Amino acid sequence: MQTVLIVVHLIIVLALIGVVLLQRSEGGLGLGGGGSGVSGFMTGRGQANALTRATAVLAALFFVTSMTLAVMSHRAAGPRSILDGAGTSQPARQQPGGADNLLDTLRQQQNQTTAPGAPAAPAPAPSQPAGPPEAPQSR
Repeated sequence: MQTVLIVVHLIIVLALIGVVLLQRSEGGLGLGGGGSGVSGFMTGRGQANALTRATAVLAALFFVTSMTLAVMSHRAAGPRSILDGAGTSQPARQQPGGADNLLDTLRQQQNQTTAPGAPAAPAPAPSQPAGPPEAPQSR
């Protein structure tokens, strides 16, 4: 329904632009033609009355379709809460023991890998000697 109304609205807009451009200007750059003596489809006064009425009707239709589209858009939007989408996602898992940060989590994992009462594993030996590194000697 809204798509059809948008298409009708655009047709009204294009027709309104055309009718306004066809009207006789009072010294502006209108395309409607000045006071040429050639008799055309309508006389100057009859043409002005018809274009004025067409402009008024198209303007009224433009406002009606604009207001209808605004009301339809407002009803479709509706109030939304940021909490509406929160129920669809999975809740965050709480770590056992109530760990609040990464450091506590790592400590808990380390405590779980070592059995209670068993001595803690010795720290791994450093891969490099404690002294300064020796440069290779050229021969």
